[in-house]
Amino acid sequence: MSGLLRGLARIRTAPVLRGSSITQRANIATRPAKDSIGPAETAIGLTVFTLAILGPAGWVLANLENYKNRDSAE
Repeated sequence: MSGLLRGLARIRTAPVLRGSSITQRANIATRPAKDSIGPAETAIGLTVFTLAILGPAGWVLANLENYKNRDSAE
């Protein structure tokens, strides 16, 4: 087990010992977007994200009594 841990530690520290050969650069756009997004597309996108995130939680909260009754019957 300790050999496995030493091997993992060697793998994780190897890039540090070699130095940084990978340079990260930020992609910064200095021009305006090619295609403009209209208000309708923005509204549709926000609605879809809202339903995807809050929809399942709302479903559980709306059916909470059913879940409570089902758990107590078992």
